[in-house]
Amino acid sequence: MGLIAIKNGRIVTASDDYQADILVKDGRVETIARQLPLAPDVQSYDAGGLLVLPGGVDVHTHIDWEFGAARTADTFYTASMAAAFGGTTTIIDFCNQPPGRSPLLGLEDWHRRRANASVDVGAHMILLDVNDQALADMKTLIEREGVTSFKLFMAYPGVLMVDDGALFKAMRVAAHKSALICVHAENGPVIKVLADEAVARGDLAPRYHALTRPSLMEGEATHRAIRLAELAGAPLYIVHLSAGEALAAVVEARDQALPIYAETCPHYLFLTREEYERAAFEGAKYVMTPPLRDRSHQERLWRGLKTDDLQVVSTDHCPFCFNEQPYGLKFSKQQGANDFSKIPNGAPGLETRMALLFDGGVGERRMSLNRFVELTATAPAKLFGLFPRKGTIAVGSDADIVLLDPEESWTINASTHHSRVDYSLFEGRRVRGRVKKVFLRGNLIVDGERWHGREGLGQFLARRAFNVPY
Repeated sequence: MGLIAIKNGRIVTASDDYQADILVKDGRVETIARQLPLAPDVQSYDAGGLLVLPGGVDVHTHIDWEFGAARTADTFYTASMAAAFGGTTTIIDFCNQPPGRSPLLGLEDWHRRRANASVDVGAHMILLDVNDQALADMKTLIEREGVTSFKLFMAYPGVLMVDDGALFKAMRVAAHKSALICVHAENGPVIKVLADEAVARGDLAPRYHALTRPSLMEGEATHRAIRLAELAGAPLYIVHLSAGEALAAVVEARDQALPIYAETCPHYLFLTREEYERAAFEGAKYVMTPPLRDRSHQERLWRGLKTDDLQVVSTDHCPFCFNEQPYGLKFSKQQGANDFSKIPNGAPGLETRMALLFDGGVGERRMSLNRFVELTATAPAKLFGLFPRKGTIAVGSDADIVLLDPEESWTINASTHHSRVDYSLFEGRRVRGRVKKVFLRGNLIVDGERWHGREGLGQFLARRAFNVPY
């Protein structure tokens, strides 16, 4: 790769905001300076009037992922293309331990599927059977494979859920080996009782998905997970936090100086449970877990972002199509057309995360530009062992760089997106702030509407052990 330069831009990181030029050599930032002199053979890009941002880091995706009878619609190539057009250049995706087998086999299968990614990718491991072999394999994954975070479910009994004893055992290994435990915190058994009762009554519409997953049960599970982590001496990361009760538990723990971290997602910040009242089956598009909440929870989430009790905004990109065609029923929400409890839980989000948070966060004066970068790039890179290679613009960092026009307005429309999913949660929403160019390790992969990336361009990211970043 030759030398490239990005000239005349306003560089914004989590801590800085200044005008300068960037010289990139061999995929990394070589020099940052004002009025950088360039040799004739340097490929130069003019960023005048644009924001120059670190590439986004999304640490919560489910790509080409099997969930019970369903499978997410994206391949790693289509998902990573969607990520790139949205300004995200790094993904950390969840791979599954095969039931009853070694997590190492799950990672081997995941590597086969992720080989066609066009942005850089790391892996978390979902643990389903926390037996002696799996606990030993955790150590191998951390020490030899660069997989230093593990997800366990407190929801979906009989499918993904582990009991508290298994969760505690995994937490103790994580504490000993400096790994990070990620938890889906909902009280699965109680939710199952509520859902089974609703089905028995004939309450089968999508809105009952939300009604049978009350926020109290997210709060209870979050509190319980924190107390288990405290006993184990382990750091804990709460995924896709949606409820005020759950946030209160996180705030309490952080006030006690416990290493507890949490993320939320754009759909919890901008959408409410009113979406489940859409006509016919349309509410199924918004069936994800936890479900959308009411506006009072939304207000508390924005406050949590402001006070740093929420450190990350990720997507939980888990794309099931709304319609059956062209990929078939296995990839479709139509599996639950007659029973909300059978609707595949999940929604798309990779391509719109950065735009939504820039428009609704920075544009609505809910956060500064620096905080926007911290939430979408720097904090996730720090928490998951990638900083300063990823998540910032600094000498020696990977040249993952996004040029964003802060003034251009555009309308979100699924027909123009690059994921294979056939709808957007935010169809027709007008936003201000648009990605114009994206560089991955110095390679121009997005140029306006033109795609210059390719299958296999993405590299696997072996990550460092967890180190408390705050």
